[in-house]
Amino acid sequence: MRESGILCPVSSIWSPYGIGCFSKEAYEFVDFLKESGQSYWQVLPFGPTGYGDSPYQSFSTFAGNPYFISPDGLMKDGLLTQDELAQFDFGTDPEVVDYGALYNNRYKMLKIAYEKFMKKPDKEFADFKKANADWLDDYCLYTVIKAANEGENWTKWAAPLRLRDKDALDKARKQYADEIDFCAFQQYEFMKQWLALKAYANENGIKIIGDIPFYTAFDSADTWGNPEMFLFDEDNKPTKVAGCPPDAFSPVGQLWGNPIYNWAYLKKENYAWWIARIRHNLKLCDVLRVDHFRAFDAYYEIPGDAKDAVNGKWVKGPGMALFKAVKKELGDVEMIAEDLGYITESVKKLVKNTGFPGMKVLQFAFDSREESDYLPHNYEHNCVVYTGTHDNETTRGWIENIPNEDRDFARRYINSLYTNYDAFTWDFIRCAQASTADLCIVPIQDYLVKGNEARMNHPSTLGKNWKWRIKPNYLSKELAKSIYEMTKLYCRVPKVEKEEEEEKDAKNEPRG
Repeated sequence: MRESGILCPVSSIWSPYGIGCFSKEAYEFVDFLKESGQSYWQVLPFGPTGYGDSPYQSFSTFAGNPYFISPDGLMKDGLLTQDELAQFDFGTDPEVVDYGALYNNRYKMLKIAYEKFMKKPDKEFADFKKANADWLDDYCLYTVIKAANEGENWTKWAAPLRLRDKDALDKARKQYADEIDFCAFQQYEFMKQWLALKAYANENGIKIIGDIPFYTAFDSADTWGNPEMFLFDEDNKPTKVAGCPPDAFSPVGQLWGNPIYNWAYLKKENYAWWIARIRHNLKLCDVLRVDHFRAFDAYYEIPGDAKDAVNGKWVKGPGMALFKAVKKELGDVEMIAEDLGYITESVKKLVKNTGFPGMKVLQFAFDSREESDYLPHNYEHNCVVYTGTHDNETTRGWIENIPNEDRDFARRYINSLYTNYDAFTWDFIRCAQASTADLCIVPIQDYLVKGNEARMNHPSTLGKNWKWRIKPNYLSKELAKSIYEMTKLYCRVPKVEKEEEEEKDAKNEPRG
């Protein structure tokens, strides 16, 4: 089946609350997807973000970002008034997320709602805490202890807390009982609001593609709560960390610093943590894109005290054993393998054996010096084509910046007669839509023909990433119609949409 979708982080959706959230504008975005003939909405990881604001360096692989909780929903439930909301500043630029303003004000707003809620908490809150205790308890405790330590990385906490001494943890639970409940309340509201939005999307024929980073952040509830899962020493400090080897772009490689999994322990536990993680994320999403998939085959391991990645080595990953365990517990799950970067034959074999579709990024195809697997004539059906991802330049920005020879190659390949970069961008999208890939995903920035001012992330940089937002009224009826017509032309409109259209044609009713 040929299908199509749009990549748009929740944070990028317009709302009057400083960041995209589960407000009415998110529901309107679902309506826009349906009007555009789309079948999928791809989002980035949902987790709470820390330094650098990256959703790929989250404080938890299970928790949701409290910034996404909609004030609309809190007001609807009688937990917040318009006057109470009006006292908070969440930022003034409609195209930029002001994370500083959110950090200083969002939790104060949520605290007002929490205090009202706790005067008469509903039974569902207690049920939620019990059902999610396996991750929620550690996450909330980690969060409040971190706050009490002025945000310090957990490796700098006092030894009893850092090493999870039972008496020290019990004392902290009693001391911070109210703060722990406040944290749990945020997760309860996040889950309640998101599942309502997801249900609306599903009812309208839109499936959600979520995102699971391969690694956890070092400073996270996952590492603090489960030190046995990682290659740590007796002080719970990493003996090995993640990165990638030196190459033509970086002579010292890249030192990411994420802790390395203790795969021997995880195997002994039948990969229970990974299965729980996937099960949890499948409640939030219909399909999971697994970031850095190649690490399941082999990953690059660097000594924990290294200053760069020069002295690392490749180590064999869990391979098919993990996915067989997942299938045994969860049955067939829908996943997309992010198989980009340094890909060996063994990585290709693993992707093929799982049956998961891999990724094809069209921007990677046009190096005039060599043939590329990313050129559409080389695609298998079982893949997902992207014009670009959250880590790429926007297509408009990419076209401006590539060498003339590569731009000429792209123009000839996609048969674009335009010198105008805006029109060229739509031809580029057309090439992806026309490909044989079963699924085509286009970032919303490309449909809006935005330049690199709308780029979501520039890897290995800090300060300007994860901030771009859609301005009000950008998602027009005219844009939806243009996207729909292209999606229909290349047979990617959902079947139900086609049937409704045929019925209107038969009755001579106007469309849209």
